Amino acid sequence: MSHSSRPATPADLDAVVSTLTSAFLQDPVWGPVFPDEGRRGRQMGELWRVYARGALRYPWTFVTPGVEAVAVWIPPGGVELTEEEERERGAVMEKVAGAEVARAVEETEAGFGAAHPEEPFFHLTILGTHADHRGKGLGMALLSDTLARLDAIGANAYLESTNPANDRRYESVGFVPRGEIVTPGGRTVTTMWRPAR
Repeated sequence: MSHSSRPATPADLDAVVSTLTSAFLQDPVWGPVFPDEGRRGRQMGELWRVYARGALRYPWTFVTPGVEAVAVWIPPGGVELTEEEERERGAVMEKVAGAEVARAVEETEAGFGAAHPEEPFFHLTILGTHADHRGKGLGMALLSDTLARLDAIGANAYLESTNPANDRRYESVGFVPRGEIVTPGGRTVTTMWRPAR
């Protein structure tokens, strides 16, 4: 296993939020959820802050040394957000982006949740590289590094690919397409599975 990653700590939260916001600003699914491009960065940042803070309850959020890339994994039996955090997400989204955006986020996430496999799995909920560091292979190196950790414990992995441009990259590290989710905005998301090794 390489040492291109380390577990994130609460001290990394702002940097994690900054990287995820930059990474997903033009994402085919998450971008249109925030239609006001002038305010999208701030609104999306508030969303990723809720998720990143919740994920830090588990020791499975990994970052590159300077937080140029982030991989958020939720372990088997874990939850991305508690019920209280889901309520917080709704309130935060309504406050910064309005009721329509809050509803779009909730509906998108509900569709993702309904598609989850029944087998135990580690869920790669977010993988992103800051736009300033794209094209250097940092995201894929981080993914490979974290998958090696899962292989060491014989764990299945699952993800939802919101950007078709990434599907081949995921396949290159052992993920196979499993199904499709159509979001409320009409975008197709590919669910992908990587069996334990």
